[in-house]
Amino acid sequence: MRANFHLKTLTVAVAALSIASVASAAGLDRSGQDITAFLQDGLYAESVYTYIDADVSGKDLSGNKIGDIAEYYDFFRYGVKADINDTFSIGILYDEPFGAAADYSGNNDFVDQNPASDRNGEGTNVEVRTESITGIVGAKLGESKSFQVYGGPVAQRVKADVKLRGTAYEVANGYTTHISADQDYGWLAGVAYSKPEIALKAALTYRSEIDHTTNAAESYPLAILAGKPTSRSNTIDITTPESVNFDFQTGINSTTLATAKVRWVPWSDFAIVPSLYNEVSTANPAYGPDGLSLVSYDEDQWQVELGLAKRMTPALAVTGTVGWDSGAGNPVTSLGPIEGYYSAGLGAKYNVTENWAVSAGGKYLWFGDAEGQIPNKNIVSDFEDNDGFALGLKLSYQAN
Repeated sequence: MRANFHLKTLTVAVAALSIASVASAAGLDRSGQDITAFLQDGLYAESVYTYIDADVSGKDLSGNKIGDIAEYYDFFRYGVKADINDTFSIGILYDEPFGAAADYSGNNDFVDQNPASDRNGEGTNVEVRTESITGIVGAKLGESKSFQVYGGPVAQRVKADVKLRGTAYEVANGYTTHISADQDYGWLAGVAYSKPEIALKAALTYRSEIDHTTNAAESYPLAILAGKPTSRSNTIDITTPESVNFDFQTGINSTTLATAKVRWVPWSDFAIVPSLYNEVSTANPAYGPDGLSLVSYDEDQWQVELGLAKRMTPALAVTGTVGWDSGAGNPVTSLGPIEGYYSAGLGAKYNVTENWAVSAGGKYLWFGDAEGQIPNKNIVSDFEDNDGFALGLKLSYQAN
């Protein structure tokens, strides 16, 4: 007869896996939009800090060295979940799902080298940040309460700044845009299944697109060559992408847990299209009536992570993970020139008391080589043999 190994005996191992589960992924993906805090048993709360440091360097078309363009990136994630009764649960989650941070410097085609320019020495720079708050209500179904359906609203805030500098960007050298912060709303829905006697949990979660309309203040010094104004303040529509997450775990024996995470994001549907930048591009017949996007991607993202967690003592568990991210195409935008990654991570969780625990983890990432391209698809750089790491720290509370 197969031995039972209840979820409660593996709680230490379960929560140790999600410390630094996503970092420097395809497109603008950052947090992975994890909802596993809501899937925990009983009253649960967590606070998670993730720090990412990557080395992304390469060469421009002339062979000039491009030093590390990837600025360090950190973000927080919070989650609180409570059971109203044995059927209904509620939760609130905060994360920073999408973002970018890149800064060029040195003597290369991505830095303004014109001594007569008031931008001399300025490098290409991009910073994108988002914040999301998700409210979730769940209902367990069936006599054994094995199935759960859940859903709720999502409030999301987004802002961005982009500077294009250097001859790599051709006529767009000197272009700057500030995209003002905007908050808008979407939704989440999912279904979960659990079988406690074998520590099995599975959840499929869908997040909707979120449409933002905000203001973009643009400066385009060479727009005058196309008969356009050199500055403009106008509205811009940005749609952050939908996504699907699948989370799975099952006990292997009374002290060991296996997990799998799969994520899909259709980055091929995403674009940032400031009006002045787009209008100037239409002056070139080669770009057709629709013109160019400032940022876009060619392919969708797939991400897979597999893990094992081992409870060493009643208070201590250790974990290991391996992962793969497909990237969002190659060549890819010069504002984020990597083609996915492979990763390996280790983590540990220690129960300080019966309810309070501290977890820590780290992950090493091998980035895929990529050619950087500007919006007209011209290849302007080459990035090879890059890597990075992510560190995470979590404080959690659980009471059944």
